[in-house]
Amino acid sequence: MVRIRLRRTGSRGQPSYRIVVADKESPRDGRFLEIVGFYNPRTEPGTLEIKEDRIYEWMNKGALPSESVAQLFKTSGTSDRYDRLKKGESAEVLLAEAAQAKASRVTNNKTSK
Repeated sequence: MVRIRLRRTGSRGQPSYRIVVADKESPRDGRFLEIVGFYNPRTEPGTLEIKEDRIYEWMNKGALPSESVAQLFKTSGTSDRYDRLKKGESAEVLLAEAAQAKASRVTNNKTSK
């Protein structure tokens, strides 16, 4: 079974995460199939970059997000857009909406200690 989950990067005490598609049995920081995003919880607000087209493709193939990734998808609106994709909306419209939502998000590159 394939899962969409977080892979920890960064040094000790300064975590950042990659959102990866990996086999369920592989270790947290082990083998993965594809990097589909990035999450840095240390910025205020947290930095979240997602390749939604790739997320939609993997979820259509049966990949399931982990609990933490599902929460990130919910806060970014990705899960709502995916539900609309399943109901028949155009992927191009949803990707344009995702790009607009990303542009409107407040970004602060300053990280906390």
